[in-house]
Amino acid sequence: MKNQVISLYDYTGEALRPWAEAGYECFAYDIQHEGQRTKSIGDSFSRYITYVHADLYKPNTLMDILVRHGANNVAFLSAFPPCTDLASAGAPSWKKKAQANPHFQTEAVSRLKEAAILAEAFRCPFYIENPNGAVPRLWRKPDYRFDPYQYGGYLPEDDVHPRYPEVIPPRDAYRKRTCLWTGCGFRMPDPRPVEYENVKCIPKNPLKGENYSPVHAKTGGKSLRTKNIRSATPRGFAKAVYEENHA
Repeated sequence: MKNQVISLYDYTGEALRPWAEAGYECFAYDIQHEGQRTKSIGDSFSRYITYVHADLYKPNTLMDILVRHGANNVAFLSAFPPCTDLASAGAPSWKKKAQANPHFQTEAVSRLKEAAILAEAFRCPFYIENPNGAVPRLWRKPDYRFDPYQYGGYLPEDDVHPRYPEVIPPRDAYRKRTCLWTGCGFRMPDPRPVEYENVKCIPKNPLKGENYSPVHAKTGGKSLRTKNIRSATPRGFAKAVYEENHA
């Protein structure tokens, strides 16, 4: 039985939590992790996520991961490559970046392609996440699109975000258009939408009206914290993916 689940470019590990709760061995790889550590899920010492420091930009890192886990042991893979050079929100800076490095977007999209190749080597279902942007032009169109609130119904009514409760609304009740590139038999779960929140735009932000996600309204700038919050996997979607794709 395949009993391991891998998530790449994953700081929070939220994409893995449902799998870990079900007893899978789960591994979150990201350059922000220090060394290797395990974190128990709830009060169970037999349910945990292993966080592993990994520079996924280095050519040999993915091969090391393949060797470590073996070709026949991984049940599922998710990946969240950096979107800084690919998301539409950064389009105003693309010309300047291209002057400094004409290949900056080709290099960025290669992270998505490499993750897909690794999943295909494991022969496991997978999804790779990125927002709207340049990826369709540089690689291929996404297989699916969703917003977090569309899967909020998988979370309980008294839900509170465990890591960022002051920013992310209960039950993922916010919008953030997200694209998925999938393969190897991935099954997209059915949505269970909840009502999403909108807030008035914050001062100094050019967006108008109330059609604005609270996650973006309560974060700003280019800090690492802002990037981690905005890239946190919606927990309702993670739960739905597990329910639809576990063996």
